[in-house]
Amino acid sequence: MDDRDPSMPVYGIAVAAQLSGVPEASLRLFEAKGLVTPARSDGGTRRYSDDDLARVRRVTGLRVEGINIVGIRRVLDLEDENAGLRDELADERP
Repeated sequence: MDDRDPSMPVYGIAVAAQLSGVPEASLRLFEAKGLVTPARSDGGTRRYSDDDLARVRRVTGLRVEGINIVGIRRVLDLEDENAGLRDELADERP
């Protein structure tokens, strides 16, 4: 059983590209457009987490559905906002 924290950045861009099936250039584009924000090592190397890879898969799924980059950004922003609101509501419940 793997107890690793899914938010822990462990994969370099080459491994992330292989695991996600997305070219490295697309990962860089997604970062430039604010769709994914990988952590950086002290030397500036991108480090992707399992959560980042899940987000990349979400982005590619939305692209397959025909949504452009701006639309994807809006969808992700709304999903993030919704998740935050759900967390706040859960924290307020007894």
